[in-house]
Amino acid sequence: MFLQLIMSGLSFGSLYALIALAMVIIYKTSEVPNFGQGEMAMISTFVAYTLLVTYQYSYAVSFVGALLFAAVLGVFLEFVFLRRAKDPNVLSLILITLGFEMVLYGLASWKWGADQRDLPFPVSDFDTVSLGPAVVSYLNIATLLITLVLMFFLFLFFKYTKVGIAMKATQQNAMAARINGIRTNRILSITWAMSSLIGAVAGILLAPIATLDPNLMLDPLLKGFSSAVLGGMTTLVGAALGGYILGIIENLFGGYVSLEFKSIVAFGIIVLVLCFKPSGLFARHYVRKV
Repeated sequence: MFLQLIMSGLSFGSLYALIALAMVIIYKTSEVPNFGQGEMAMISTFVAYTLLVTYQYSYAVSFVGALLFAAVLGVFLEFVFLRRAKDPNVLSLILITLGFEMVLYGLASWKWGADQRDLPFPVSDFDTVSLGPAVVSYLNIATLLITLVLMFFLFLFFKYTKVGIAMKATQQNAMAARINGIRTNRILSITWAMSSLIGAVAGILLAPIATLDPNLMLDPLLKGFSSAVLGGMTTLVGAALGGYILGIIENLFGGYVSLEFKSIVAFGIIVLVLCFKPSGLFARHYVRKV
């Protein structure tokens, strides 16, 4: 049972890690948590469903189309709302993301309704493979592998590409980056597009396991935010590790303590981390001296 819970926790932890990465990318740039991340992923998943089921496009076309839609949606939010905000501060920008979340939720409810749908996926959740005493579905394995590959390329992108280095420079000091010729507004748009795309991948991977409806990403968004807080809101590696740690702890709690109160684990972790290590387990804590 222990190994089974670990394997299942790694699968869900992969999804939490993706959402945490998407939120951390934005937070490192603007110091604003994007609480519209979940609904952006949800509506992108609905786009994939519409292309796949309604218009009968192939899996590749449907999923690539949904990811492109997600990237455009991220650019739209940054360019139309955040960039044009008057006298922007952290609170006002957070409220903008919350308002965008409500707009997308209402739009999805109006367009697709509250009916629960199944998103077809090339890999089945019913076909399983035995790993010792644990039984793991092909979909869980695919989720773990896709997430690890995506995170690997994401880390390479930030370390070795010019755009990735420009994003890191903008995150550290936007004014200095602008002086050195970096187009920070364009970098911000790319950042939001990438964050939205990563969130959409999480939504597309989650929908075949759960059910597709406007509430698809409500709980995973909170778990992803908890993972980012646990690992550290300023470190990509820490956020990813926080997702896996939360997934495993949550599953072990549900298996050995209480399945009914499994969802409170994430909130308990947020409280404990903020009380004892506000910067997260894997981020450095800086103290400003006056």
